[in-house]
Amino acid sequence: MNQTLSRELISTRREKLAELARSNPQLVLTTIAHHIDLDWLQEAWRRTRKDGAAGIDGVTAADYEANLEANLQNLLNRFKSGRYRAPAVRRVRIPKADGKTRPLGIPTLEDKLLQRAVLMALEPIFEQDFLDCSYGFRPGRSAHQAIEALWRGLMAFKGGWVIDLDIRSYFDCIEHDHLRAIFTQRVRDGVLVRTLGKWLNAGVLEDGAVCHPDRGTPQGGVVSPLLANLYLHEVLDQWFEQTVKPRLQGRAFLVRYADDAVVVFELEADARRVRDVLPKRFGRYGLELHPDKTRLVPFQRPGMGAKPPSRTGSFDFLGFTHYWGRSRKGRHVVRRKTASKRLTAALQRIAKWCRDHRHWKVADQHKILCRKLRGHYAYYGITGNNRALADFRHQAGRRWRYWLNRRSWKARMHWTRFDQLLDRYPLPPERVVQSIYRHGATV
Repeated sequence: MNQTLSRELISTRREKLAELARSNPQLVLTTIAHHIDLDWLQEAWRRTRKDGAAGIDGVTAADYEANLEANLQNLLNRFKSGRYRAPAVRRVRIPKADGKTRPLGIPTLEDKLLQRAVLMALEPIFEQDFLDCSYGFRPGRSAHQAIEALWRGLMAFKGGWVIDLDIRSYFDCIEHDHLRAIFTQRVRDGVLVRTLGKWLNAGVLEDGAVCHPDRGTPQGGVVSPLLANLYLHEVLDQWFEQTVKPRLQGRAFLVRYADDAVVVFELEADARRVRDVLPKRFGRYGLELHPDKTRLVPFQRPGMGAKPPSRTGSFDFLGFTHYWGRSRKGRHVVRRKTASKRLTAALQRIAKWCRDHRHWKVADQHKILCRKLRGHYAYYGITGNNRALADFRHQAGRRWRYWLNRRSWKARMHWTRFDQLLDRYPLPPERVVQSIYRHGATV
């Protein structure tokens, strides 16, 4: 079948699944797996990353693609008949800026392919149930949209009281029994439920030994973000909307991006009541709020009885520190700047790259550095963050000069010479990429 026609047919089938779920919010779907056929797997293959590291079987994309149609048909047969066995996930440790490590799971290529196919069937269904307050790992939604929604809500409330949530090791603590129960409230297709169980029970290979955790989503799995969203949809989003908000005296709203969430309240009493009950709510589902990082922040607009902006009058969300400041017109507005930890980590990465590549040709170094700076601007380039962007550019330049200066004792890179070099190889100027003015906001 023509690939374009096949994609259109699959898109139509996914839209029908979405419409069925949208028009019947209480309907439990029991027959979904029949949508996953050879054409569906071919589309899943097209969407699967081919450049990732190999799993425990060592199979690469080139190996699998050499006999693609036969491999897909074999996978489909095993999936439908229940003979598919989820292989263990290879785990590696990635260093973090604070000296600790972050576990990274590497599934096999075929496992990623099948998870992609299942995700293509489940996503249109659960997207109809997820609420507007959720932004993480959802089609058509982004971190910048979450940041914008938070900013507009805070401006509308003129501040308020903010609960800054921090869930301890969220993705590793999701209880399988609760997840299955939440999943089957909406989907009870036997093939999909069985396959989900296999992924949850698949072992983790680390240092030559395989362990079988009884908690957590499939490490590195394509389907993991959807399952994690589904869990917090039940634990937090739906509970807050249906149970908490009707009992409040004032207004409140929630913004969540994956496991990063903030809850904003108009009244202090409401905020304190909800803060006290949150640990119990999360504890029912095997989750724990970090006692030190989960904070209640007074965030009222200056002049409304609040103390002047201070360390306790600001909070971080998705890499930005939110605080009260003055707009160009002199009004009190919620401002955002790059969080200090994120800025430090970004500069450390720049310094490490400059150190490791200091013997490259200057033109080649300049090309990569420009790309890194533009990537930084693409995320942190939001309205009002110009000063932090300029500081990042300046500090990145200082680190570049430092390591160029250590290339040779004979050709020192003193500041005058470095300024001349920047005239020839200028670093890209700071740039606001995500602007509130494009949406008609007035500050």
